[in-house]
Amino acid sequence: MTAKTLFITGASSGIGAATARAAAHAGWNVALFARNREKLGALADEIGPDHALALPGDVTRLDDITAAIERAATHFQGIDAVFANAGTGLSTPGIDQGDPEEWRTMMEVNVMGLLWTIKAAHAALKASRGHLILTGSAAGKRYIPGSVYGASKWFVHGLAGNMSEEMRDWGGRCTVIAPGMVDTPFFDEAKPDKLQPEDVAASVVHALEQPRRADLREIFLMPTG
Repeated sequence: MTAKTLFITGASSGIGAATARAAAHAGWNVALFARNREKLGALADEIGPDHALALPGDVTRLDDITAAIERAATHFQGIDAVFANAGTGLSTPGIDQGDPEEWRTMMEVNVMGLLWTIKAAHAALKASRGHLILTGSAAGKRYIPGSVYGASKWFVHGLAGNMSEEMRDWGGRCTVIAPGMVDTPFFDEAKPDKLQPEDVAASVVHALEQPRRADLREIFLMPTG
């Protein structure tokens, strides 16, 4: 049986890289999209050229993500799932001390990058009756004083619900993964007592492996520590 293909944004490190490894171990081909060409190439070499394709590009550029989706679909004869994982945070939280230019940069990734990914992948997912997975956050499920980052993740959760309603009409599915704090390069200091990228990756693979009759719309994952 031909392996299914998962397209991953933000694939060069953290949750994206861990998910690429976990999905490949579960038998998926993985198309790896991120800006860091060297890290993507190393990850693709680690997984193996028969099952991984490095696709350097910028998620904030619709042309980049569209070209990458097209190349992946051609290379692997289709795309069965997309993990829209790319995201970023802020150095200074809150409104009063927050940097408007930093907000703009974050929104370009967390909101527009997500929209560009879904727009670029829509036809391929519809053709395969595929699965869309989005990286949300615990911050997108509760109110945090003045959190602009949290608001960007509320957008992700809202769009995930809307996509679930659309995709069910043509046999597709959408799942949002909402982790609490994860020990990734997202933070300047290591947080070993929090979730690890492999924990989130396992949730992504769990969602992908659900039988087609099961529409798993959200996984809310919190650290015990």
